[in-house]
Amino acid sequence: MKFPYGISDFDSLITRRHYYVDRTDHIPLLEKAGDQLLFLRPRRFGKSLLLSMLENYYDRNKADRFQELFGGLAIGKAPTAEHNRYFVLKWDFSEVSPQGDGEEIRRNLYRYLNTRMIAFSDYYQKALPDSIRIDPEDALASFQFLLNAVRKTGHALYLLIDEYDNFANELMMGRRDTEEGHYQAILSGEGVMKVLFKTIKAAAGERGLARVFITGVSPVVMSDLTSGYNVAENIYLLPHFNALCGFREAEIAGMVGQIARECDLSQAQADEALAMMRTFYNGYRFSRRSEEHVYNPTLALYFLKAFQRDCQYPDRMLDSNLAMDRGKMHYISRLSEGPRLIFNALSETEPVAIFELADRFGVEDMRYAPKGANFVASLLYYFGILTHGGMTPFGQLSLRIPNLVIRKLYAESIQEMLLPEGKDSDAARLAAETLYQYGDIKPLCDFIEQKYFKVFSNRDYAHSNELTIKTAFLTLLFNDNLY
Repeated sequence: MKFPYGISDFDSLITRRHYYVDRTDHIPLLEKAGDQLLFLRPRRFGKSLLLSMLENYYDRNKADRFQELFGGLAIGKAPTAEHNRYFVLKWDFSEVSPQGDGEEIRRNLYRYLNTRMIAFSDYYQKALPDSIRIDPEDALASFQFLLNAVRKTGHALYLLIDEYDNFANELMMGRRDTEEGHYQAILSGEGVMKVLFKTIKAAAGERGLARVFITGVSPVVMSDLTSGYNVAENIYLLPHFNALCGFREAEIAGMVGQIARECDLSQAQADEALAMMRTFYNGYRFSRRSEEHVYNPTLALYFLKAFQRDCQYPDRMLDSNLAMDRGKMHYISRLSEGPRLIFNALSETEPVAIFELADRFGVEDMRYAPKGANFVASLLYYFGILTHGGMTPFGQLSLRIPNLVIRKLYAESIQEMLLPEGKDSDAARLAAETLYQYGDIKPLCDFIEQKYFKVFSNRDYAHSNELTIKTAFLTLLFNDNLY
């Protein structure tokens, strides 16, 4: 059993015989869901591999390899009529630099799009009647030439777009006023991104574009694109797509069991490993109507690969290369409701409850509009920092921290809010270690009194209570290596 840690190329994964958790049974559901789909999940949740699987399934150039790639999977036993029917074009906006002014970003985007369309022309050279004309100054014109060439073949185009909201995410993490002007130049009015999505919308149907599948992290950009692209169906909250990306408990249990047999481990040891993974990586639930929880696939594969190699757990449950973007928590902590919500979520004494997830908010909203609890909680949900936890008696959505990895992110964020000085963090660590090793709590109590509460304002003290003390200790004593 070879685990595909860090591999998002479906063709390579299958041909090199890596372990693949089959999600091809969702293909008929995706086809029925609509022709233009938007699917959101947190970073590192397998979206790129999903798009690669779809690319290989629909690519007409790979019709002669259908059995090789899909014969052993669910869809290979009952393929849909659309398999290997399309020309497939894939764009990944995370590959486009968001640096520079609006004009420079436009050039970066057009250069990237033209590069992808040149590769498309070369790849489908034998199937196209003419070579595709590339306009070096106008990638939208190049796209029209591509559609014209595809239409002449009697077939249609399937467009896959990965990380569609990359520009907005980059802007959101920054604080420079100039970035707002850059964003406006590419998305609002007749900005280059808005015009691009208008072109995609206009091309759907008889002009050669049959299907579009878009992935991202949040619905931020969709609000700003509404007038230019208002045809995408949001499928990310539907219960039958809850586990489209991510691993189910039974799938993780099967992989752990196989490793236990290879390593000659007992059933008790296998059960312990499964419980450890459940604590650190499980707990994501993306639909209010689904009871099933899913594991973060990238983090799970990191653990499983190390477990198989060494027949024991990795030294660190979270590889530093896989840590979530801390900038997102920093952004949340700067919002008016951010610190309170972060404290409440970590303490779990008061549920994070909202009536509904915000599903359309533009960058101007994120930069300037009032940030209530609903706004902040929705962002935390899309980032994968909160997840569905059920319903309250009053019909509200209850959101909770999914697992220990994310709980560590919260604890570290609170420490950074209250202890901005690096030397204070070192002192906190030493005080905590004194308690761990010798049972002496006094250094920790002194530190909290002298350092933690020193940064509190009078307003903070007015709302402080036993929960504040508890949370302070919790953040300083959090250590997943000792868990």
